[in-house]
Amino acid sequence: MNLKRKKQGIKAKTREERFKKVASRRVQEILKKMRLLRNCANKRNYTYTDEQARKVINAIESEWKEVRSEFNKHKSKREFKL
Repeated sequence: MNLKRKKQGIKAKTREERFKKVASRRVQEILKKMRLLRNCANKRNYTYTDEQARKVINAIESEWKEVRSEFNKHKSKREFKL
């Protein structure tokens, strides 16, 4: 293995380790916030309309679609075949 390849391997590993660290922390934060948001669905504590609930859900789903799209955009494009 030449030196250039070895450096690229180390750099890639470092980037992957950084991804794991950052992504793990961010996902945990999102999950915590989602649990807190779920508390807002408790009708004993809050009053809201179906339209308000739909807006909350739509906002989250819209952002989730964008996140998913970003992760999937680097996958190879496959041709559809039957």
